[in-house]
Amino acid sequence: MNPLRVGTRGSPLALWQTEWVRGRLAATGLDTVTIRIETSGDQRYDIPLSRFGVQAVFSKELDDALLDHRIDLAVHSLKDLPTTLPAGIGLAAVSIREDPRDVLIGRDRLHLADLPPGATLATSSLRRRAQLLRARSDLRIVDLRGNIGTRIAQLDRTPEWAGIVLASAGLVRLGLEARMGERFGPGVLLPAPGQGALAVTVRENDLATARQVQPAVDHLPTRLVVAAERAFLGELEGGCQVPVAALAEVLGGREPSMNLRGRILSLDGRRQV
Repeated sequence: MNPLRVGTRGSPLALWQTEWVRGRLAATGLDTVTIRIETSGDQRYDIPLSRFGVQAVFSKELDDALLDHRIDLAVHSLKDLPTTLPAGIGLAAVSIREDPRDVLIGRDRLHLADLPPGATLATSSLRRRAQLLRARSDLRIVDLRGNIGTRIAQLDRTPEWAGIVLASAGLVRLGLEARMGERFGPGVLLPAPGQGALAVTVRENDLATARQVQPAVDHLPTRLVVAAERAFLGELEGGCQVPVAALAEVLGGREPSMNLRGRILSLDGRRQV
C-alpha cells in the first residue's frame, strides 16, 4: 500500500504539527510521507492578514492539492481554517488542544502592567490589537507577520518594540517557553476560535482516509468546544478582517454542559460586546 501523502505548510511550526499527526498515524500502523506546499499567506509577509480580503490565505493551496489528488490529507492550525470549508473538503479530525491563550513575549519575562505608557507592541492580529487597546489605550500597536522564529528575531533587533504577542500553543510546541512572559487570561485577551487545536482535512468523498485518521487524531471534547467557537465566528461572518474572539469549555456535573464566551470589538478597542 502506498503511504498516505500528508500536505502541510513549510514553517517550523507547521512541520512540527505535521510530524505530531504523522506520529499518531504511525502508532496505528499507517505509513505516511510529508508534502510541503506553499500557501498565499506564506508568500507575502509584507501584507497584513486583514488586507488579504479572503479567509483561506493559509489553506487554499492545501485544499487545491487535496482536490487534485496530489495529497491525501492536510494538517492545519484550526484557527487558520475558514468556518465554511470549500466544496469537496471535509474535516476528518480535530486534535487535543494545547493551551489556547495568547502570550506576551519580550526580552525578559514581560507583563502588560509593567509596560511604560506609550509602549509599542507588535502583532499580526486585529483581534489581539483591539483587545490590547481595550486593556491599555495608551499602547502603540504595529503590524508583525512571519513564522514564530522570524517574529522573535524581529523583536530582538527592533529596540523600539517592547514586545510581541503570539499564541502560547506554538511556542510550547517549538520548545520556546523560556521566551514566554504573561499568558493572558480571557478577561484581557480572549483567544481566536479554535486556537491551540490542529485540524486534519481530507477529500469529503474519501471515507477510507477519514476512517483511518479519525481514531488516531480526533479528540471529541476539543472537537465539541471548537465547533461552538467556529459556529459563533461563522454567525458573525468574521475572519481575519474582524476582531472576533471566542473560548468554549465543557462543564462537568451530572448533566454536562458547555460555556461559550465570545467577544467582538471595534478596531480601536473602545466598543466591546
